[in-house]
Order: sequence, then C-alpha cells, then structure tokens
Amino acid sequence: MQPLRIVIDVRHIKDFGIGTYIRNLVKALAEVDRENRYMLATNDPQIPDFGQLPDNFETVLHHEPKRPQWDNIAFPWFLKGLAPDLVHLPRNDVPIFMQHRYVVTIHDMSSFLFGGRTGTREDIRLYRFRRGLLRAQRVIAVSSATRRDVEHLLGVRPERVRLVYSAPDPNFLNRPTDPDMGRRLLERFSIQHPYILYAGRIRPHKNIPRLVEAFAVVRSELENHPVYKDLRLLIIGDEISRNPEVRRAVAQTHTEQVVRFLGFVPFDTLRQFYASASVFAFPSLYEGFGLPPLEAMATGIPVVTSAVSSLPEVVGDAAMIVNPENVFDIARGLREVLVDEALRTRLITAGHRQVRQFNWRRTAEQTLEVYREVAKRH
Repeated sequence: MQPLRIVIDVRHIKDFGIGTYIRNLVKALAEVDRENRYMLATNDPQIPDFGQLPDNFETVLHHEPKRPQWDNIAFPWFLKGLAPDLVHLPRNDVPIFMQHRYVVTIHDMSSFLFGGRTGTREDIRLYRFRRGLLRAQRVIAVSSATRRDVEHLLGVRPERVRLVYSAPDPNFLNRPTDPDMGRRLLERFSIQHPYILYAGRIRPHKNIPRLVEAFAVVRSELENHPVYKDLRLLIIGDEISRNPEVRRAVAQTHTEQVVRFLGFVPFDTLRQFYASASVFAFPSLYEGFGLPPLEAMATGIPVVTSAVSSLPEVVGDAAMIVNPENVFDIARGLREVLVDEALRTRLITAGHRQVRQFNWRRTAEQTLEVYREVAKRH
C-alpha cells in the first residue's frame, strides 16, 4: 500500500480534554508511524510545540473565515488543496459540506444527552451531531460505554465503530510530584489540609451540587475526627458562573467558608493539588471516558467515583464506586476512603496498576489500524 496522506485537525489543541487527546495522539503517532504523511491542520501560526516531529509530519495553516458558519465551506475547500486520503476529526464537529473521507473521534455524548436546551437552533445542532457520525467512514469511540451509546442511541452501524481507549497525559505518570512544592503551593493559595478534590468541567451532568451536599454530610460526621475535623472541598474547573446551582448548593449547606473554587490552573499546579488531596471525588452522572480519576490514580490518591457510564470500565476495582444520584451514598464512599487506612492503601496500590492499562502508544497503534482499514476500502 502506498503511504497515506492523512490530515489531522489540530485546531482545538488548546481546549481542555480534547487538547490532551490531540497533543498526545500526534506525539504517539510520530513514534509508531514513519511511513505515512501527516498534515496537521491548524488555525494558529503559533501552534503549541509538539516536540521534534519526524519529517513525515508538517503543519498546514488554515485561515478561518470571520463567521464560523462559513467554515462549513472554507475547511472542505482548504482540504481539497491538500488532497488527503483521509481526514481525522478529533471531535464531532464535521463541516456540513465535508467531501473527503473522514474518521471522527467521539469522546462523549453529554451534549446530546444533557444539552438541556430546546428550540430550532438546538434541533439543528443535534441533527449535525448525528449526521457527522453517520457519514464518517469510521467512528472512534474512547470507551465501550460510548460505543454502545453511539450504536444504540444514534443508530450508527456497529461495523463502522471502533473502540480505541484514550489515556492520561504521560506527564502524570512519568514526573514525580514534589512535596515541598506542594506545601508552598497550598500556602500560596491559603489552602489547609486535609481536603477533598474535584477537578474537571463544571457542567450539570458532573453532579457537583450533590458532591457539595455529600461533603457537608461527611464534614458533619467527622467534626470530632482527629485528622478530618476541619475537612475542606476544593473544586478546580471552568465556567462556575454558568452553573449557579453549584454555588446555590454551597449556600444551602452553609459551607461557604470551607469550599473553594479555583477555576482552571496550570498543569504542574494541578498535579500538585492532586498529590496533596486526601481523596479525589468524581461523582459524575455521565462520562465518555473519564480522565480525571486516572490522573488522580497516577498521582497516588484514592478515588471515589460513579457506578455509571464508562467510569466502572475505566477505574476497574481501583476506586470506591458509589451511586451518583444518592447524596448519602456519595458521602458514605468519601467517609470510608478517608478513615479506613487499609482501604486507602489498597485503592492507591490498585490505582497505580490500573492507570498503566492505558497508554498513548497503544492508542496510536490502534488509531493507525483504523486509518489503514479506511484506506483499504477506498
């Protein structure tokens, strides 16, 4: 087979989550494939550094139109000049007039399942969401749970869907945290030990209000505990202003003085917050894959997470599993992990083992198999 000309759309490399996927997939493909030709389509001449990529990789600049809707024409026209054999879209945002064969990665279906909006504009958005997957030569699903949703809820034929697990950023695995740096960081942010940590998007399906309520229950139960009598909750995430129910939960539980919202923080800062936490809480109602629990495991803290969607699949037996719709069950899980030292030790050990089940080299090799499969059918 002749070398393939593959375009990867890397325009969202600065996005949270998707950016991690793009950056690490490109780096891993560069390690496993020196044969095919890769063109990394970007709209930013100052594209973040991928490191030293081999000669079969190049970046190509796409000048996006000022009106986003016109990119439904502009991007396909741009691709025509590159003459690719296939295009990899790392998220389900497919131009309406897309003419080239493409593979699309679906990370989750939260916008489809938890959109919460109605009206003509939302109907059009959901139509495009489904259309983008139905027209793809192959859909890469990052978990078995997401694969089932794509097949059963959207009607994409099973033979067109491939399971390729995502993976944590290798920097969580390969770089040890610094206890002294962690202590200075907590002092700088005026954060006291011990604390429960949540890190991730702030969205309705992330279930943060119930986490706040469960934290209030645990704090009350442990008010006389020698270690956890002054327990805190630290929430790292975006767009808190768009989700007023989270702050409302804090007000209703009277925990304003012990719940902190930090917004997004730099990578190294995030790693230190993970490493210094007593437990990582992630009671999400839906996840396409769920990277944060694996990131927490990689830094050596126990995890409490949900018994729904992809989360049991991803964490295996290395986390405390709870019912995310039951505040008292979330509280039970948090309390047990905090006070049971044998349980904490078991979860930390199992977490280190579980996180190494996922790695970007394997992800890249399986993604490359999808590319070749699509090319053979051309």
